[in-house]
Amino acid sequence: MSQSVLTGMENSAVTVLKRAVELDRESRLQNSLVCYQEGIHLLLQVLKATKDDTKKVHYREKITKYMDRAEQIKSQLNKLKEEGKYHEQIKIPAAATGFSYEKLFKPYLDLFVTEVWVEDPYIKQVHQLYNFLRFCEMLLKGPCKVKTIHLLTSLDNSDSNSQQSRGLEEIKESLQSYGVTLEVNYSPSIHDREIRFNNGWMIKIGRGLDYFKKTQGRFSIGYCDFDLRQCHETTVDIFHINHTKNS
Repeated sequence: MSQSVLTGMENSAVTVLKRAVELDRESRLQNSLVCYQEGIHLLLQVLKATKDDTKKVHYREKITKYMDRAEQIKSQLNKLKEEGKYHEQIKIPAAATGFSYEKLFKPYLDLFVTEVWVEDPYIKQVHQLYNFLRFCEMLLKGPCKVKTIHLLTSLDNSDSNSQQSRGLEEIKESLQSYGVTLEVNYSPSIHDREIRFNNGWMIKIGRGLDYFKKTQGRFSIGYCDFDLRQCHETTVDIFHINHTKNS
């Protein structure tokens, strides 16, 4: 491994671990654990590649320190989950960036996620259908092995051949080609917005999936990359429950 690659990997590890510490201080335990694990993995790669004995000692000390903290967080998380007391809140300020679906949901997805429930009354308009599509794409990229997605939304009665029904049918057919079943149900009284994974995580977003602002134009930064898209102000509440309810 060249020195430049090694330096780049070390810088990446430092960045990720700094983020882990920040999240740890904010009591965002699950997110901080994911960052600690990623940073430790990078540092182990650096340790393996370095030939400087002094640096090896330094890396080992850092790895031990972060592994100890990661284990403490894991134990704390398990205790909170078992007691049904886990609750984390994220406040997304108006015009904030860096809150794509990947950043928001990936820390709660793992290999055990095979079923997802989405309850959102506003999967109707074109941009809302695209939001749901992007959410589905995020699930397909893993690390989960999703087989079934349940969507409960409200019916758009403005047109018997509405964009809503056509769009959801197209998403359903597309997901089938990836071995994923989409089940769509409608409710005239649905109001709350929540997303549940069958590993026990439940995420409630004040604005549902529709928390992104419109860009100034179709060729503006943030139109494609949602990490660069400004957000509406909203609150995200994250819970862990032992058993997710079925739709």
